[in-house]
Parts: sequence; structure tokens; C-alpha cells
Amino acid sequence: MSELGRESLRNVALISSAGAGKTSLAEAMLFASGVVSHLGSVTQGTTVSDFEPEELHRRSSVSTSLLRCSWNHTTINLVDPPGAVTLLGETVMALRAVDAVVLVVGASSGIRNDVTRVWSRVTALGLPCLLFLNELDKEGASLDGVVAMCQRDLGRTLLPMSLPYGNGPQLEGVLDLAQQALITSRIETPTCQQLPIPEHTRTLVTDARKRVQEGVAECDDRLLEQYLAMGELTQEDLSEGLRLAVRARTIVPLYSGSAMRNIGIVPLLNAIVDLLPSPIDWTSPSSLEGLHPDTGDAVRRHAVHEDPFSGIVFKTLIDPFIGRLSFLRVLSGVLHQDSMVFNSSRGSKEKCGHLYAVLGKKHTALSSAGAGAIVAIGKLKDTQTGDTLCDEQTPICYPRPVLPRPVLSFAIEPKSTADIEKISLGLHKLIEEDPTLEFSRHADTKEMVLSGMGQWHIDLALEKLRRKYGAEVVLHMPKIPYRETIRATAQAQGKYKKQTGGHGQYGDCWLELAPLPRGEGFTFENKVVGGAIPRNFISAVEKGVVEAMHHGSLAGFPIVDCRVAVYDGSYHTVDSSEMAFKIAASMGFKKALETAHPVLLEPMMSVEVEAPADHIGRVIGDLNARRGRILHVEAKDQTEQITALVPMAELLTYATVLNSLTAGRGSYAMEFTRYDEVPRELAGRIIDAHKVETHVAAH
Repeated sequence: MSELGRESLRNVALISSAGAGKTSLAEAMLFASGVVSHLGSVTQGTTVSDFEPEELHRRSSVSTSLLRCSWNHTTINLVDPPGAVTLLGETVMALRAVDAVVLVVGASSGIRNDVTRVWSRVTALGLPCLLFLNELDKEGASLDGVVAMCQRDLGRTLLPMSLPYGNGPQLEGVLDLAQQALITSRIETPTCQQLPIPEHTRTLVTDARKRVQEGVAECDDRLLEQYLAMGELTQEDLSEGLRLAVRARTIVPLYSGSAMRNIGIVPLLNAIVDLLPSPIDWTSPSSLEGLHPDTGDAVRRHAVHEDPFSGIVFKTLIDPFIGRLSFLRVLSGVLHQDSMVFNSSRGSKEKCGHLYAVLGKKHTALSSAGAGAIVAIGKLKDTQTGDTLCDEQTPICYPRPVLPRPVLSFAIEPKSTADIEKISLGLHKLIEEDPTLEFSRHADTKEMVLSGMGQWHIDLALEKLRRKYGAEVVLHMPKIPYRETIRATAQAQGKYKKQTGGHGQYGDCWLELAPLPRGEGFTFENKVVGGAIPRNFISAVEKGVVEAMHHGSLAGFPIVDCRVAVYDGSYHTVDSSEMAFKIAASMGFKKALETAHPVLLEPMMSVEVEAPADHIGRVIGDLNARRGRILHVEAKDQTEQITALVPMAELLTYATVLNSLTAGRGSYAMEFTRYDEVPRELAGRIIDAHKVETHVAAH
């Protein structure tokens, strides 16, 4: 690819909330540019972007798609991640592969909370943006109201660059302020008509162009002087000023239309080519900065073919039939098919398979890919999403995007014994595709636990698990990993004596139990003097204590934060053995535990909740009702962030509750902090319930 080729390339992500029409817009852009001959439909399952069985079934995007079209001699790579907030991880990774975004907003829904969460990522990455106001053909759709809302929520100057011609179902086209023309189009053909501005809309267009000129002039001192002196900007100065303002992220141009009716698509395609940056002139301060994997020194690459090869994998697709595909943004240099590359994230070499240009589920083989290209690579063995691939002689490792943490967990059980191995294998493959999923086996509760971003996210994962790997599971709420500890010092003797003919078994030890500060775990001390217990049996005593600590006296939960000392005992020169002292220690520990005032502990989670300011009272009230302790409240723009300490048992279904409390505009993250004592009344209920559960399981 030549220098000119790279200038004639745009890498753009389409972002929106679910249901705003993002996939329909992608389809309309493919139709208008001649890539497809018919305008596909999401509801009918005929779009290029949505092709996975889960997408066809749900009529919604569930995975990032790559699309490709050409407009005005410029190649446009469209990255189409899902809009659902529970699949935010897909969007976060997609943003790492592009140089700009098109934000799609539904005229009836406006800016929703899931969009603001994505927008914060866009802002942090410094990506230029265009906004497409969709669904203006719906009854009651209003441009002005949505524009005001978007400007408030995005914190940017919005400049409408196309105006709807007609209201609601009578929408016929758009008034293009750049071309100063009426653009009309039909569903049946990709060809649009460019007509003169109708006389009755001329004043409207003139006023709108004046606002555009004022907005652009305010972003540049030279243009402002010219505007104040002349009263207007030349077309050349206006175009250049708008381009610079967009790339400086001070202005967001707004385009209007209806994707499903193929209205307003041409002005948007023109804007992508004219206003958004190419890989060669993209100047994000962090986009090409990384670290040397060995020295940790800062390293920088440039988006030119002459630099050493480097790129980042932003998506992994694993299919039982076609194998593994890794989607890569080439950041610098040139990548050739069948070449050896270095995975600096894992310190391993990889042999690249074939390279592909991707259009939905269609793959076209490539011999090489240069800086700025987005390609799929076949059969990389160890590379995962977020990894850096580079030239081994000049290595670089780019920072891995920070993904949202799972907020909802379920315990899973196989429907049959034949599913056990399939579950483990399948879920590990799915996690490689979607790193926001987590799968673990809890040693304490003996459960397999699957965690995700919400109920919908987990249901989707299990649907893929069944389709791809033939494994079916049953979901239930996970058990809470309670612990037990002691509050008082206690002493007891453990004595094991058994005579069965021949050699017998004899072990005798005195133990002292004492509480430790919370979080200290377990310590063992040998205070035996005078050889009352030979040294070679002391380790057996410790092993016996450790095994006994796995099952507490209250409800059988593990014992923690306890110091155990062996200080006396006796032995038999013939009958004593390691096994005898191990059993004796276990007996002594259990006996001492009964008088050491055992109590129940529960895991406490540090929770950060972000919610709109007008919902904060309800959120705090709910956290208090969940036995939470509010630690800190901080105002952030139009939201507030609450930090609280809440028992894990109270958070199992919190994702659903928070969504209800905040009308879908709240979000939270949590992590384990420590164990705290359970209130006595509640502890009694937990212990009784656990005993019943144990009894039922035993019978």
C-alpha cells in the first residue's frame, strides 16, 4: 500500500445503544456504496453484519463484525461492535482498532446510559467523532430536542450538517449543508438524487449554514478574524476548518436520516471521507506508544511501512469447523502471510497463517497488509485478544485495554456426565473470544462458576456453548464462601489410642487455639519442650490441624484467622506413628474449637456504583438496606460515584436491581476486600439452612 493508499483509508467504529439502528446504518452504507445489491434487514436476518446463529435468532448484534466498502476512491473499514451494554467489552476492544467513530443515536431514544459509558472510552482515546441521528422517519421524531440532549450529554459542540426534509413518516430526504442540495434516495436503488434546495427551505438552510460557519470560526483564531471581517467563510476555509475542528475533537458534526429507508447515507459517507483522519495523519498521543517487553523502556512506532511491523489483536473468533481467526489492526510496518511474528505480550513466536480482508462472514485472501490495515489471521496458536504482535528484532508491547469486570455470577452444573469435559473446554474457548467472561472452580463450594456482564451476557454464552460444543448446563445462584473463626483462646487434649493386635496406634498432644487479627490466616507453633513429642511427629500434628480446619463446628465452613500451638503430649516408642499423631491433632483441634467461641464470617465486597445524580438517593438507600456501609460519595460530571462495603450475599442479583433503580443508567464494579463477622441473628439462619442442605444432600 502506497502513501496515497494509506491516505485513502478510513478505519471507523460504529457505536450506539442497542436498538438505535447501528447495524441497519452499516447495511445502508454497504448498499449506497454498491457492496450489496439489496438493502438487508435486521428483523429479517438478512444483513451482512449479523450472521451468527445467535444474532439471527435474537435479531441483535452479539459480536463485532468487520465490513468494508469504497466511497470517493477511499476504502472505509467499518468495525461494528454490538450495542448491548452487557457486551461492552467488544466495543472497548473495537475502539482500539479504529481512528474515529460514528455515534448512532435513535431519534426516539436519544442518548442512553450505555452510550455514555462508551463515550467516556471514546473521549479517553481521543477519537474524532461524527453523529448520525437515525429513525427520523418515525412518528413524533424531532431533530431539535435530540440535538440539545446530545450536546448536553456528550459535552461537545454539535453542528447539524444535514437537516431532515419532511417530518416523521413523510421524510423524503435530507438538506445537505455542505453540498447545499436536497439529497433524496429510495430503498430500491443505491443511487441518490441531488436536487436544488427547495425555495420554502432556503431560509432554514441559510440559518443552519450560518451556525456552522460560526461554530467553525470559533475554533480557529484566523478563521474567526476572517468571519468577523467578511461576515462569512469561503467554502474552502469552511471545509478545512471543519476538518481540523473534527480531528481536534472540538466539534461533532451531526447528520440525519433513516438507515432503514436509505435516507441521509450519502452525506454521512462524504463526511467520513472528508472529515475523519486516515491512519497516516492520525496523531493520537497514545495510539502508537508502547513499552519494550524486556527493558520496560518507552517505545514509539509510526503508521508507516518503513517502521518495524507491530499490531494489536482486538478480537478472537474460534469456530469448531473453521478454526481460530485473530482480528488484527496493523499499527506499523507490513505483515506478510505465512511470516513469523513475535507475541510480545506472551514472549512467544507465532507462525501466521493466511491473511484475510473481511466482509461479514466473507473472507478474501491477502498476500500482505500494511500500516493502517485491519485483517484476520488464521491459526495463531497462543495469541489472545489484546495481545501485541510485532517484529522480534525490534519488539514493542502496547498497553492492553482495560475491560469491564463481570458483575453477575451463576453456578453451573452439567445436565449429564457426558457434558462435564465439554463444559470446561467450551467455556475456555468462549473466554478466549470474550475476555469479559470469567470461569472458575471454587474449591470451597465445589462449584463451577460462570461470571459475566449481566443475565443476557451469560445466557448468550450458554447458547454458544450448546451450539458450538454440544454442552448443556443448569444455572443456579452460587453458594457464598463463608468462613468460620474463633473469638477466644481455648485448650484441649487430643489422644488417639488403638490396639488391634501386634503394633497399635498411639498419639497424644495438647493444643492451644487463639484468634488472629482478621485476614492473618493461620499460623502453627511448636512449643513442646523436653521431648514430650519427638520432632519427627510435629509435622504430623500440623497436618492433622490443617485438615481439621477445613470443616468448622458451626456449619462446616473452613476455619481462618487462627493460631494453633502444640505445647505438650506423650508418645509410645513402638505404637506412635505420624498417622496416630495426625488423628490425635484433629481430635484435639475439634475439641478446643467447641470452647473457643466460634463465629461465622462472610465475604465483603468493595463496590463502586456510578449513577445519575437524580437517582443517587434511591441507590444509597438500597445499599444501606443491603447491610452496606457507605464509604465515599464523589460527584463526577452529571453522575455521582458511591464507594461502599457490602456483603457478597447481598449482591448476587444487584445488577438487575441497579438497572431498575436507575432506569438502566447505573453501573457498578466490585472486588473482594475482606471477611467480616455475620450478625448473630442472620448467622443463625445461615447455619440452620446449611445444616438442612447438608442433610438433604446426604439422603
